[in-house]
Amino acid sequence: MKKRFTISIFCLLALAICTPAQNKHFKTSEYPTYKGLVIAGYQGWFIQRDGKMYTDPTKIRIDMWPDMKEYKQSYPTGVKYADGTTATFFSATDKSTIDLHFKWMKQYGIDGVFMQRFFNYARPGTQQRKIYAKMLADALDAASKYDRAIAVEYDLSGLKATGEDCSMLIEDWKFLVDSLKVTNQKGKKTYLYHNGKPLVAIWGLGFPDRPYDIRNIGFDKLLDFLKNDPVYGGCSILIGVPTFWRELGRDCVKDTYLHDLIKMSDIVLPWMVGRTKLETYDAYRDNIAKDLEWCKENKIDYCPVIWPGFSWHNLKKTAESNATPRHGGTFYWNQIYHSINYGCEMLFIAMFDEVNEGTAIFKITDNPPVDNVAKFVGLEGKPSDHYLWLTGQAGKMLRKEIPLTPAIPERKK
Repeated sequence: MKKRFTISIFCLLALAICTPAQNKHFKTSEYPTYKGLVIAGYQGWFIQRDGKMYTDPTKIRIDMWPDMKEYKQSYPTGVKYADGTTATFFSATDKSTIDLHFKWMKQYGIDGVFMQRFFNYARPGTQQRKIYAKMLADALDAASKYDRAIAVEYDLSGLKATGEDCSMLIEDWKFLVDSLKVTNQKGKKTYLYHNGKPLVAIWGLGFPDRPYDIRNIGFDKLLDFLKNDPVYGGCSILIGVPTFWRELGRDCVKDTYLHDLIKMSDIVLPWMVGRTKLETYDAYRDNIAKDLEWCKENKIDYCPVIWPGFSWHNLKKTAESNATPRHGGTFYWNQIYHSINYGCEMLFIAMFDEVNEGTAIFKITDNPPVDNVAKFVGLEGKPSDHYLWLTGQAGKMLRKEIPLTPAIPERKK
């Protein structure tokens, strides 16, 4: 009897060893490909502390002010509107805030968001990790509720020059898959897939102002893990790189290893924010055709970055306010039109909520607070939802639901 029991235990162990590990991602998604979609970046930086926000005007680092009419919960600030009332602000830690933002995505036909996850958020045991884990969990619930695509975008900002590498992101991805079920959320499965596999974005590779060397951070190991690990892998990869990544010039490191890493990925996303204005865009747009040709030769998909305007005067005190004017949406639509006209099949919008650099597309007030220290940019007389509506129209034009046109579509009243 004892011998038979021993043999049975041995057989079970052998079976466990021989049985392949089970992949933890859900097999399918409501969004099996990025192609045909317009996806925005979502920062979620705006967090209340002790029931207040931006109490000191000298420390305000945002250049646009959200339209607060629809938020269920808001917090007083240290600035006032022209009529003397105290301006309020939302907190991204409130579930109601996340829910409202995803509700807008549904309402205006925006396909979804990449949830930005900075390197600092991946450090175990930190308060930041707890805060942004909850925020991501709330976003996953809202994405399922409103049937919006959602994906994780790691940002390498915060990675130190020494003593750290991308192995921390490997462990963080395991945490997100195991604890938050990012690729197997409750309800509708809306995690964004590409080529039928969960898409993981990684931004910040190849910028010369970063303290790290792309050859020494284990990026190749991170890619190998995400693509090939039997339990947590099987993913598609998007890599965010500088504007002149193909030439390895100007805003990019002069290292051909960047091309090697890009060729290991599935999508390349060149960063364009702050590089041009309406008057100079024509000189930049030709990069799209050349980038697309390179990607076609190397069998990689290409995703352009589209942005409505730019201002970071309150963040960088010496910077010009409204450095890149929106021109009522003409600058934004110009990028959208040319990207689609060149043959781009997907768009990345920078950003859904980034008021600190004046790139937000969500509802912004055209009557921001008035302050002697902080200076805010309005919407040039446009309604607060103007850029949400334009972004929805961009998706329709991308999918050929409306004609391709260089002119901004007329909005029915």
